[in-house]
Amino acid sequence: MARRDRPATMEDVASLAGVSRALVSIVYRDAPGASEATRARVLAAGTKLGYRPDHRARLLGRTRTRLLGVTFDVRQPFHGDLVESLYTAAESAGYELALSAVAPTRDEPRAIQSLLDYRCEALILLGPMLAPSALASLAADQPVIVVARKVSAAGVDVVRTDDTAGARLATEHLIGLGHTEIAHIDGARSPGATDRRASYRTTMRRAGLTPLVIPAGPTENDGALAAKQLLDTHPTVTAVFTFNDRSAVGFLDTVRQSRQVPTELSVIGYDDTTIAALSHINLTTIAQNTPALADQALQQAHSRTTTSDHTTPTPIAPRLVRRTTTGPRL
Repeated sequence: MARRDRPATMEDVASLAGVSRALVSIVYRDAPGASEATRARVLAAGTKLGYRPDHRARLLGRTRTRLLGVTFDVRQPFHGDLVESLYTAAESAGYELALSAVAPTRDEPRAIQSLLDYRCEALILLGPMLAPSALASLAADQPVIVVARKVSAAGVDVVRTDDTAGARLATEHLIGLGHTEIAHIDGARSPGATDRRASYRTTMRRAGLTPLVIPAGPTENDGALAAKQLLDTHPTVTAVFTFNDRSAVGFLDTVRQSRQVPTELSVIGYDDTTIAALSHINLTTIAQNTPALADQALQQAHSRTTTSDHTTPTPIAPRLVRRTTTGPRL
């Protein structure tokens, strides 16, 4: 067979299998109307030609797609955990998900546009960085649910963890262990950073302690750089609350070269991602309830697409997960 310089089409499959295009469509939609022998012949022809069904074209033919678009950042382990929970919640609610990644070479507007091309019924944006005005403009044309970011934008639903409570839990945990010199490794402009930073400061001052915020960011490298700064300039600090688990991992990798954790330095993270529970990390952290966040996001999407009723979701309570990176001040 001659080499094809274009993707195989449904017509190509029909020609090779000796059936009509309509019958090929029936087979790939798994609809009634084709015998088992015909199905096998059509699928074999499709495999031979490398045919891939155009899922988007099929969706465009529906009155309702029951398709929800999700953007996520490939660099954020917490987003991966959220996506897993969203799949479970979507399946239970009878929806499908279309994922679109934000990456160093693929910005957020591009990720969103690809979902709009699929005519998604609603957009679920995980920790988006778009300005409130841009989110409001997006919500003027379709339902938009922002997850894991506190933002006020017209028409936008927000589903999030109570980060004020989470930071308070982390700081009070360290204070309860007897630590008095406690630093916070900041998350810069990342979603949730403002509330976590403010709550840490408030909790420290209420306990009669002096806050110490180390400017950083959400990545492992940010945590490593913050660790070097802390060790060089504030050697008497005995406990650290990091913005998230990623920065905590970078922080731990650096401090363990010169300090014992937790006997000399206690460290607590935030998110309770899968990396936090790895045996060689075993990070004490603040858990965000990803199943609850996913369920609430699906409820908001369903409400926005099927009814005129609208309620403002209550922030979801976090919880403390104790592992081996925090201990009493010695």
